[in-house]
Amino acid sequence: MIVQTLDDKRHCLGVYHDGKLIYECAEFDFDAITATWNYNPIFQQKPATIASLLVQNKSLMEVCPEYLKTRWETISARLQAFHKSFTTAKVSLNVNCFYDIVPERFLLEYCELKNQITKHVIENNAIPSNYDFLRELSAFAHDIKQNKLNIDYRRIARDSHKLKVKNFINKNMKSSPHVSYNIFGTKTGRLTTNKGFFPIMTLDSDYRKIVKPNNDYFVELDYNAAELRVLLALAGKEQPSDDIHQWNVDVVYGGLVTREQAKKGIFSWLYNPRAKDLLAERMYDRELVLKRYWNGQHVATPYKRLIPADRHHALNYLIQSTTSDLVLTKAMNIAETLKSKKSFISFTLHDSIVIDFADEDRKLIGELISIFSETKFGTFQVNLSGGKSFGEMKRIRQ
Repeated sequence: MIVQTLDDKRHCLGVYHDGKLIYECAEFDFDAITATWNYNPIFQQKPATIASLLVQNKSLMEVCPEYLKTRWETISARLQAFHKSFTTAKVSLNVNCFYDIVPERFLLEYCELKNQITKHVIENNAIPSNYDFLRELSAFAHDIKQNKLNIDYRRIARDSHKLKVKNFINKNMKSSPHVSYNIFGTKTGRLTTNKGFFPIMTLDSDYRKIVKPNNDYFVELDYNAAELRVLLALAGKEQPSDDIHQWNVDVVYGGLVTREQAKKGIFSWLYNPRAKDLLAERMYDRELVLKRYWNGQHVATPYKRLIPADRHHALNYLIQSTTSDLVLTKAMNIAETLKSKKSFISFTLHDSIVIDFADEDRKLIGELISIFSETKFGTFQVNLSGGKSFGEMKRIRQ
């Protein structure tokens, strides 16, 4: 049984099945569902296959069978027209349920076509090896999207006479004040944000202070030199328990350089495949790592991603993808721990997690640090920061 959900907001429950729109979801047998197109929380503990995950970044139009393309183009154009009219009339899809503001006849046709495309995708595509991870990540991204950011544009209003600031305010005040991630936005799996939503991933540091917590303060967790630690782990080496840059000074370079020189040198070597550093290579063993994870055409990461890559990009893709998936895995673990708590994950960046923290949950901080630090690659040193806004984060000594 293939179904489609009618909206992805928590308060908008409805599904399409067998030519009918069903709003009394409590009476619906979700265990009998075999497939749907997009993830929705009503499928969280259900066996339904999420067809969009099988084709990753491809749109419905890209995977639509030839015999349905004309009909899908027509219905897609009508959908765009509806969205344009909502914008003109200032009807918010953050508040209103989609199925309440479009004609039922349109919904029936639109969902039936999605059902047919979903069936085609399921029949013609294999389940990817990292499907379970992608399904969990879809659920995590969906949950983050439901939380409205507390954005205070007044904090930069005094500079609104400057063209750059004025353009930023005008553009983003029209965007949805939510973080909506595209989990297929990059080939390595690093998240990007969807158009029309708040651009937290690319937010200029000058504007970060406008993002404030809904609770009492922000808490940020990130790793000490995450990508270096990942490379060390992929080479089969144990993790240093202290600052890895100082460890590089002492162990890799024998105390002959300063911490800043070690940091600059090691990263210059890491991100330039042609760079030579015999001391760094002896410890981090780039060539061994490439032999283990790159077959000459694809990088196969520990998180079961298969990424096309030439030699020049292979190591960077491997490290970047593995680090991203590690952080996202830990973020999902922390989100699970925070269920039923007032605190919640507000957003993640490439190698950090930002928690909208309620002071009543402060006893959890030690547990969250422990969850974040214990990885499949060993214990990573964790940095802890906090602040009253995203732009006022200060490092906290542990």
